[in-house]
Amino acid sequence: MTQPIITADLVLLDVDAGGDKQAVIARLVDALAGAGRTTDTEGLVGAAMAREAQSATGLPGGIAIPHCRSPYVDSPTIGFARLSPKVDFGAPDGPADLTFLIAAPESGGAEHMKLLSSLARALVRKDFVESLRAASSADEVVSLVDGVVNPAPAPPPAPAAQPEPEPAKPVSIVAITACPTGIAHTYMAADSLKQAAEKAGVNFTVETQGSSGSTPLSAATIAAADAIIFATDVGVKDRQRFAGKPVIASGVKRAINEPDRMVAEAITAASDPDAPRVAGSAEPAAAAPAGDVGWGTRLRQILLTGVSYMIPFVAAGGLLIALGFLFAGYEIGNPPDGAEPLSYGMNSLGHHIAVTNTLADLPPGGLVQYLGAVLFTLGGLAFMFLVPALAGYISFAIADRPGIAPGFTAGAVAVFVGGGFIGGIVGGLIAGFAALWISRISVPQWFRGLMPVVIIPLFASLIVGLLMFLLLGRPLAALTTGLTNWLSGMTGTSVIILGVILGLMMCFDLGGPVNKAAYAFATAGLNIADPATLRIMAAVMAAGMVPPLAMALASTIRPGLFTEPERENGRAAWLLGASFITEGAIPFAAADPLRVIPSMMFGGAVTGALVMAFNVTLKAPHGGIFVFFAIGNLLWFLVALAIGTVVSAVAVITAKQFAKPSVTTPEAPALATT
Repeated sequence: MTQPIITADLVLLDVDAGGDKQAVIARLVDALAGAGRTTDTEGLVGAAMAREAQSATGLPGGIAIPHCRSPYVDSPTIGFARLSPKVDFGAPDGPADLTFLIAAPESGGAEHMKLLSSLARALVRKDFVESLRAASSADEVVSLVDGVVNPAPAPPPAPAAQPEPEPAKPVSIVAITACPTGIAHTYMAADSLKQAAEKAGVNFTVETQGSSGSTPLSAATIAAADAIIFATDVGVKDRQRFAGKPVIASGVKRAINEPDRMVAEAITAASDPDAPRVAGSAEPAAAAPAGDVGWGTRLRQILLTGVSYMIPFVAAGGLLIALGFLFAGYEIGNPPDGAEPLSYGMNSLGHHIAVTNTLADLPPGGLVQYLGAVLFTLGGLAFMFLVPALAGYISFAIADRPGIAPGFTAGAVAVFVGGGFIGGIVGGLIAGFAALWISRISVPQWFRGLMPVVIIPLFASLIVGLLMFLLLGRPLAALTTGLTNWLSGMTGTSVIILGVILGLMMCFDLGGPVNKAAYAFATAGLNIADPATLRIMAAVMAAGMVPPLAMALASTIRPGLFTEPERENGRAAWLLGASFITEGAIPFAAADPLRVIPSMMFGGAVTGALVMAFNVTLKAPHGGIFVFFAIGNLLWFLVALAIGTVVSAVAVITAKQFAKPSVTTPEAPALATT
């Protein structure tokens, strides 16, 4: 039988619990232990204090809500203490006299988390807080808390009144709230913002990304939103849904402390063309399916999640490798006599130390070569995580945190069997769906704590590992090897056609799914010893630099064809394009997609073809012109980039001058900055 969340023996009234928050938490944990609610008091105190170390749990108005998820409790439990004297929990306005300890099982179900969030939401109501301060008995406190965590059913709605004339359309705001544990602050921030929005008279919808799960905002709601509020202490899930929308972003605490101000800032941002906007694809949110997305869209979101988490490994590792080449020369990638790069780089340094037993008078070249070897080795180690990270976060997108371990394992197996990038995708999908299937198996309450940390990772890893080793390994390796051999054997017209295709993909959606697919294809196959992969990398980066550079050039040559915000964005696009940030062209494409995007694709295709024709190579997966030292045939790289930029600029100027739309084109949104 499920225990009540709070009982009278879990309530402490007007107690002196000690001078600091650890003493208060320990006193409340002792009350939980006395009621038989915890199996390890020290472990539970440690879990609560670990949560305190992430961010303070004190709230304005003399309230504190220390909380944690822990294997040392079997059912959701709330302990309450009314303190005298008050104790500091880090609130901005001083110490707290009302303290709730919320202890949830490690694998607490969604319904239990919703009950806990109900209490957090009640704490923003002044009448509820004052009733707690005035309570004369523990039973009265229990009744108050039970009234908010188990509310009575709402009465049926009254008959609809006669419709009145429709008022002017109010501003529409959507919000995302999320804190590290997703138990309390997530929901308090949501309700604080909701109350502030009601006072301001705006339409408001919130998605709480907490432990009780979340119901994603519909595509129609996002498309209708005039501004976005991100009140989060962790990453926003599926952030790309809000691409191009004005955004106000902060930690979750600000939404609790200053909800009126955040809503006012969002209202202002909704009508400000220069407001910060959510970065991402130019693809409008309205194009997404309404309601529940189909499996095609869902699969694309899953794959993009894996790619987005993989790219930092690619960028960091690739640039470190490029710097290694800069300092130690290209021979560091293939040292003579089969030596390891690090030991090869240490030769001159080690010889000098062995002879002189000192670093004094070290030849400058020896130290530089050793530094290059270290950088090359660091980059190689980071690159080793490329496929495991791709598979791990594909699995994460399907099964959340329990999918990470089996996903990384699947990626490691893909590398081991030679399945490469394709094997990582297949393994990540299998691992994610295996973890999701196992997580939905009904198990006893006492067993739930083992599911996310032991059972799901163990059996999902076993399933995907056996399938990869026994069934899929050789076919995936053969497919990867065949693709590599085909690319390496391309010559003449076929390789130029490949450059055209890659150039078109890089410019089609300016950082969206198609662009990311081309980039992932190039980076995942990057092999310093294979010239074919180096040419593909060069074509992808050069083509991706064309859109922002072309729009910068066009807005400089013919400023009269562009609005003032576009001209400002054009000045910034010079640096963005030079740095290989294709998204720098998004403001122009968002304002005028039918004339801008085809023009960008035209120039990107020309650049991709020329890079392939001129046999340009690139050993770094990012950096633009700032990794010039890693570009083979640098002069021809610059020629191809310049020609493509000019072609796109001329095309967009011609389209804007002679193919004018029938209605006035709205001003472009400000350049994405968040």
